[in-house]
Amino acid sequence: MYQFPKDLYTDVRIEETDSTNFFVKNGDVEADSATSVTGAIIRIYDGTMWYTGTTNDIAGIQAEIDNLATLATPNPDILKDPVVAAFETNKDTVLLYEGENDLRKVPREKAKELILTYLDECVDQSIPELKLYTGSYNSTHIKKQFYSSKDAAIVQDMQYCTMSIFYCFTVNDITTEGGKYYTELSFDRLLGRTDEIIAERDRYLDYARNAVDVVPGDYTCILSPIVTAMFTHESFGHKSESDFMLNDKTLQDEWEIGKKVGNERITIRDIGNLPNHGYVPYDDEGTKAKGVCLIEKGVLTGRLHDAKSATTLGEALTGNARAESYLYTPMVRMTNTYIEGGTDDPEDMIKEVTDGIYVYQVNYGTGMSTFTMQPSLCYRIRDGKLCEPVRANVVTGNVFKTLFDIDAVGTDFELFDTYVCGKNGQSAPVSAGGPTIRVKTLTVN
Repeated sequence: MYQFPKDLYTDVRIEETDSTNFFVKNGDVEADSATSVTGAIIRIYDGTMWYTGTTNDIAGIQAEIDNLATLATPNPDILKDPVVAAFETNKDTVLLYEGENDLRKVPREKAKELILTYLDECVDQSIPELKLYTGSYNSTHIKKQFYSSKDAAIVQDMQYCTMSIFYCFTVNDITTEGGKYYTELSFDRLLGRTDEIIAERDRYLDYARNAVDVVPGDYTCILSPIVTAMFTHESFGHKSESDFMLNDKTLQDEWEIGKKVGNERITIRDIGNLPNHGYVPYDDEGTKAKGVCLIEKGVLTGRLHDAKSATTLGEALTGNARAESYLYTPMVRMTNTYIEGGTDDPEDMIKEVTDGIYVYQVNYGTGMSTFTMQPSLCYRIRDGKLCEPVRANVVTGNVFKTLFDIDAVGTDFELFDTYVCGKNGQSAPVSAGGPTIRVKTLTVN
């Protein structure tokens, strides 16, 4: 397709992105837009340095290649460079979203009607504590093309649509924010959710009216599946992204393959070709998704890689080099990451706790060696029963200790698509999942 310069490695990634945005706040439409952007990133490598350019002039890609080539130093041995040698030469077309389920075929008026209908059905303005409500719809469809001087040629697409209905309730000058948020791969999956949205509204309203401040301390904690998902992503998923350890020998020693790092009940996987929010059949270096078992029965068995980290650490490519868009170069990122389901009954897990905290939902989390999660809904557990809702600012723990302290893994596995992960200034859509889990001790404040 292009004339690639001799004695240099070159790749071209072209992206066509179509998106819509509709946002309503307290009945007023504050955003209603549709955008279509096509752009490309061109990279040239001479074995010493990468030379990169971006353009929205697709017809001018060849000129950009030729211009970047003048900056690089020809290297007759470029194909022997470890990074270049590792790059795969896949040829494939994987287009799953150009048929009837193509989000670009959903009329904007239909999407807007969906949100307005949910707001009409799910917002009860007679609730005195209701101070603000919002509804939103967003859709994104991306078609990517990847070509390289090693003869790779890949065409693939992905898409997702999001919907949220959120509320702010104020009781005794304390504001509680919450609601229901969805990410789906087809528009029809957003239909028929009224009962769920109302149930979540009422849960947050009850919390706003009745929550008491938690007594700070160490508790046995039950994490709901969506909280387990956040824990998995933040506490362990990022530690699996190998670019973190390239210049950190201590971290390399800490996370040696084959080392026991958790309870044997724990198995964690990252699989890029699952049709979920983190769907990446081929990454942004042209590597096919492999599917990685990161922890198997408590033993560290794998890591996530781009070409640089894989060759530096002497491990295989995994298909986890991802960029936010054509404006960025790829880095190591998670895709669909989850703790596998176990054999324990979630209700029995609660019944066995004398004094603890049930974490139902969280706003966000962070973590490396120490992780933190900011809960939005928690409940006290007394004598095996869920009791009053409690307000907690943070749940925190040590990753190493917590992975060993998980003493029950539920049968209620779920994979959640409601995640956008930030790292080094880039965002990427991901999924995270898991079942209900019980942790012997976490600190709750």
